[in-house]
Amino acid sequence: MASPSATTSSNAIARRFDALRQKSRRALVCYVTAGHPDLDRSLDILRALEEGGADIIELGVPFSDPIADGPIIQASSQRALENGMNFDGALALIDRARLAVPVVLFSYLNPVLAAGADALTRAAEAGASGILITDIPVGADPAREEWLGNGPLAFIRLVAPTTPRDRMAEIARHGSGFVYLISRLGVTGVQESTATSLPETIARLRSATTLPICVGFGISTPAQARSVGELADGVVVGSALVRAAEAGTSSVLSLTRTLREALDG
Repeated sequence: MASPSATTSSNAIARRFDALRQKSRRALVCYVTAGHPDLDRSLDILRALEEGGADIIELGVPFSDPIADGPIIQASSQRALENGMNFDGALALIDRARLAVPVVLFSYLNPVLAAGADALTRAAEAGASGILITDIPVGADPAREEWLGNGPLAFIRLVAPTTPRDRMAEIARHGSGFVYLISRLGVTGVQESTATSLPETIARLRSATTLPICVGFGISTPAQARSVGELADGVVVGSALVRAAEAGTSSVLSLTRTLREALDG
C-alpha cells in the first residue's frame, strides 16, 4: 500500500494544524450532514460553522445504511437523501460555500465509488481538503486504499480505543492530515461523559504517530470539548451540531462559538 502523496489540497489541513500549534490552540472540528435540514440551510450552516470558529469542517455524505452513526446523524442522513443529496451534491455545496477553512468529506465507501474514478479529483477541485471513509479499515482493500491515499485529498484514518499500539502505528502510516480517534466503542451520538480510559488511549496513540490527534464520538458540550482538548490536538463535535441544525442556523452558530470559547479557555 502506497503512502499518501503531498498535495496542495491536503496540505491545507497540515497548515491549519501548524498555525494552531504556533498559538497553542486546539482544533475545533465540526461535523454536519450535507443537505440537512435542506439545501439552503445546509449552505448557511457551513458558513455559520466557519463564522463560529470551526478550524475544520467535516461534511457528511448521506448514505442509506450509516451503520457507524447513531440516531441523530442517521435521521439527518435519511432526510438529506430525501432532499436529493448525494456525493456530487456535497461537492456542489462545498463549491458554493467557498469556505476559508479546510473541509473533509465524511463518507462511507459506496457513495465515493459510485461517484466514479475521478471522484477525488473532482472533490479537490470543488474545494475539499480531505476525505474520511468510515468502513475501510487498513488492509481491508489495498487497491482502494492506495487510490484514496495517493489522491489529492488527505486520507483521514479512524482509530478505535481498543486498538493496540502497533496497529495504531500502522493505521497512522497509511493516513495523512490527522488521526481521528474514536473516544468510545459504539456509534456516534451525544453522551453525558467521556470514557475514563481516554487519557491512556490518547497517550498510546501519541506514542505511535506524529500526526495530530482529534477525538470524536460523544463530545457534545463545551465542558467535554475543553477536557478532551487538554489531551488531544483537536475535538470533533457532530451529533450535537446536527441536532442544533434542526433548530436553525443561529443555534449552530451559538453552539460553535461556545465550543470555540471553551477550547480557547
